[in-house]
This record gives sequence, C-alpha cells and structure tokens, in this order.
Amino acid sequence: MYNLKIITSTVRPGRKGPIIAAWVAEMAAKNGQFNVEVLDLGEINLPLMNEANHPVMKKYEHEHTKQWSAKIDEADAFIFVTAEYDYGYPAPLRNALEYLLHEWGYKPAGIVSYGGVSAGTRASQALKMDLGTLRMVPLSEQVNIPFFSQFINEQGQFVPNEISLKAAETLFKQLVRWTKGLKLIKEDRA
Repeated sequence: MYNLKIITSTVRPGRKGPIIAAWVAEMAAKNGQFNVEVLDLGEINLPLMNEANHPVMKKYEHEHTKQWSAKIDEADAFIFVTAEYDYGYPAPLRNALEYLLHEWGYKPAGIVSYGGVSAGTRASQALKMDLGTLRMVPLSEQVNIPFFSQFINEQGQFVPNEISLKAAETLFKQLVRWTKGLKLIKEDRA
C-alpha cells in the first residue's frame, strides 16, 4: 500500500474544499492501493512562512514546520484539491508548498480542481508549474469540476456526475502507475 496525502487548498470560512476532499478520499479508499490521509490546510493552519533558513537546508526551527515536514516526507503520492481564486490557486497552498523542498521530490501529484465555468483549470495549470519545480510529477490526468456547488447535496456531501467519476477513476489508475515508478527513483539517493 502507498501513502497518499490529499491536501486541501482553502482556509476561509464557508469553504467547500473539505467536502470535495472527502469524496476524493472515498474514491482513493475504494481504489485499494492507498493508505489515505486528508491534510486540511484550514486545520493545520501554517503561519505565513516563518523559518529563518531556506527549505533546501532542512534546518527547521518551528514545531509546525517539523510536523508538516514529517507528514509530507512519509507520502508516496499526493492529490491537491484546489479552488480557483483570481485565476490561480489559493495562497495557503502556495505557502504550504514553499515551507519544504526535499520532502516533495520524486512523487506524483494529481489535481482535483473546482470552480465556476472554468472548473478551476487555470488554478490547476498554475499549480502544475509550481509542483514541477519541487521535483514532483504533476499528472496530465485530472478532475476538473465546473459549477461545483450544484453537486453538493443538502447533507453537505459531494455527489459527482459520471464525468467526474470517470475522470477520478482515470486519475487513480495513473496515480498508482506513477507512484510505483517514482518510488524507485525516490529510493535511489545517488
């Protein structure tokens, strides 16, 4: 079994990211290849980057950074659940990424984006560029959910349509494949 971390991007009151992340976690559990953990940036509440040393040095002073480092280091793969704010992904996710460097490397990253008419695709494209600089491999396959609020029922659960279900199934197939391959590269510390 591989360790999958599903990371939500939003922190503001009334956010919907955790609802969509819960659905992604359910899909991941059904896949059967992953130990799944949701990392909710709204609950983790990382302050704006406050480490004195550059992340490349891995000399963390603060306990919140050490805990974040441990969580990310133990992952074999990621799925980022992101909203789209002003044509990009939310600042708390950018902050969380920039806290670390080595811990992200040589791991595949899937993206589930949501928004209005654009389905968060502009946010996912911006995120893909940044993930590559951290030595992650952002997958081509992704789930983009347009007008996402129509899929949240009265109980506050995400109820996907067939398009989202098929996209998620494809994403998980590729995530397993890339996780297997990148695990070899990650373990080769030469």
